[in-house]
Amino acid sequence: MPTLVRKTLVEYRRALIGWTVGLCAFLTMYISIYASMMNDPETFSKQAIAKYPGAFRDLMGGMSDIATGRGYLQAVAYQLLGPLLFTMCAAILGNRAIAGPEEARTLELTLTLPIDRRRLLLERWAALALGLLAVALVTLAVATGAASAAHMDVPFGSILAAHTGLFLLVLFFGTLTLCVGAAFGRKQVALAVVGVWGVAGYIVETMGRSIDAISWLRWLSPVHYYLDGRPLYQGWPYGDYLVLLGATAVLLMTALLAFERRDVGV
Repeated sequence: MPTLVRKTLVEYRRALIGWTVGLCAFLTMYISIYASMMNDPETFSKQAIAKYPGAFRDLMGGMSDIATGRGYLQAVAYQLLGPLLFTMCAAILGNRAIAGPEEARTLELTLTLPIDRRRLLLERWAALALGLLAVALVTLAVATGAASAAHMDVPFGSILAAHTGLFLLVLFFGTLTLCVGAAFGRKQVALAVVGVWGVAGYIVETMGRSIDAISWLRWLSPVHYYLDGRPLYQGWPYGDYLVLLGATAVLLMTALLAFERRDVGV
């Protein structure tokens, strides 16, 4: 493993451990609730649907099958809250790659070492990707174990497909954070771009299914390529996942070009 990648992972270790523990606690707590609701699933389903207005149900994926193992796991782990928390983790780590050190005035010192900007950014991104992959693997194991303990009867292959999509989505947003930070050198700008694109993309994807005026915008949302294939229900949407990978690669190339062409610290 390259020295800079290893050094960056060491810098990330506290954040990675903290986010992993937090995500695992979230998954364990919410998935475990399913076992208690199975005492009266029909009543729970009706109460859950009646409790929330139609627009909110759309944002939560409809909730029509929340009393089933797949429906509940989708709603609590893979629809909104799980991706939101994991994306926050990716954005924070992405900001620590370039924008954070630049605002702290330590990036200029790093650039005095015998390492070019391209290698610096690529190895920082590699550390980001490895860190997110580690979090994804641990949370996958926890989600699988918790789902099994709650007797959800969701096959591991389905959970793996959904979790892979979640990893690709947060890798996209982590790379977007790094890209904006490499272009502007400001953490707040990067967080604003990720926040707006993420929230707007999610709303467009969920509401655009029933509102024709914004339905075409779904194709511009990375969330569309994560949710539309319904991996927890239908398996691997290879085409959608390839789009997410391709978009991430474009962002990485954009980050390289932007970082090489601007003055750091200006």
